[in-house]
Amino acid sequence: MNVVKYIVFFFAHWYSQTAVAQIYTPVDQASSVKFLISNLGFDVNGMFKGLQGSIVFDEKNISASSFQISINSTSIDTDNDTRDKHLKGEDYFNVQQYPLIKLVSAKVAKSTTPGYYVLFATLTIKNKMQDISFPFTVSPEANAYRFKAEFKIKRRDFDIGGKNTISNELKVKLDVLTKKN
Repeated sequence: MNVVKYIVFFFAHWYSQTAVAQIYTPVDQASSVKFLISNLGFDVNGMFKGLQGSIVFDEKNISASSFQISINSTSIDTDNDTRDKHLKGEDYFNVQQYPLIKLVSAKVAKSTTPGYYVLFATLTIKNKMQDISFPFTVSPEANAYRFKAEFKIKRRDFDIGGKNTISNELKVKLDVLTKKN
């Protein structure tokens, strides 16, 4: 009988946590995933497309929130076709073998900075996983939210580019518009 009580409690608790939280889908065309990296003292800007996934967000119950999103690594665009072809190769993103870059949350929390939240997540690039965390903001829009964030990662943590002249640190800038499911 205790097992039945536990199962009923679990589903009642799960339903109460998810009943208020809404599920949102990223709108790829209205979003941007950009990066900036230094190469021999020159800044190189780039972006990715193919944003997809689901975001559960509840401002009143942040612990019920979660992010599970991916981008298409084959969409890399630095406004230079030769460089983009090189970046898609084995030394960099190896897009043939690893077509997706994934971000899956472990926890979402309120920041000590007013107006900000913090995402604790696992970032996967080329099957290399790294735990990361970064602050983000949320702006409500009609039946949607816009999430914005900036953070830095180290490319060598993901076996990207070896020991060449490109800076190890790159800045990622997210501007993600969602729509309610």
